[in-house]
Amino acid sequence: MTYTKEQAKQTFGELVERFRYNLDVYKKSAYNEAQVRREFIDPFFEALGWDVSNKQGYAEQYKEVVLEDTIKVGGSTRAPDYSFRIGGQRKFFVEAKKPAVNIKEDVSPSYQLRRYALFKQAKELGERRTKCLVE
Repeated sequence: MTYTKEQAKQTFGELVERFRYNLDVYKKSAYNEAQVRREFIDPFFEALGWDVSNKQGYAEQYKEVVLEDTIKVGGSTRAPDYSFRIGGQRKFFVEAKKPAVNIKEDVSPSYQLRRYALFKQAKELGERRTKCLVE
């Protein structure tokens, strides 16, 4: 579904209102990351125009959004929750956490996301360096 600007604003407002209204329930540890993704993060990015659920039916290498994308970081394999791509090129990552995780005090989620971003920068730098060496 393609959202108009007004529809997107309405969706954002509804998501925020629902989250605020049920915040106490969402902060309990039983409310998990998969629920946050399905009920809030997916609709948020869909309203922004991203094809989160691959409704276009693209092959894996052409999907706009790859869930649990596989990347190599420091010799180990990692899987960011969302990898957003344009033309098959990774542009940014999103790492979801359940609301019970206090991201202000727990630094591990931000460290995790920074590792993915550094991986992306290093890969792009390597590709540019290789291109320069070939030319």
